[in-house]
Order: sequence, then structure tokens, then C-alpha cells
Amino acid sequence: MKKVLNIIKSFVLSAFILYGYNLIATNFNLVIPINLITVGAVGILGFPMLFVLVLIKVLIF
Repeated sequence: MKKVLNIIKSFVLSAFILYGYNLIATNFNLVIPINLITVGAVGILGFPMLFVLVLIKVLIF
């Protein structure tokens, strides 16, 4: 039960991190959509995954 709560906590925290990033990034047109894949990636792989998503956004789009 404790492990499930930690996973839910990390997903909620990653959603807030993505939301905060999107508030700042709207000025630079580097918005990352908040969906299950991006929240799950940031939730599981941690904060450095946000930088990877930004890098993918800059290089591909």
C-alpha cells in the first residue's frame, strides 16, 4: 500500500512540475502537453526527464 501511495504522489508531483514549467515556457513557445505519457515519464524517470522532453521538443519541433 505504501508503494502505491509513493507512485501516486510522484505522478501528482510530476503533473504540478509540468504545469509550472508550462506557465514559464508559454513565453518561449516550448509548451509540453500534460497527458498520461508525459506525466508518467516525468513521474517514473524523475526531474531530468523534463529536460529530455524539452530537448526533444526543441530538436524535433
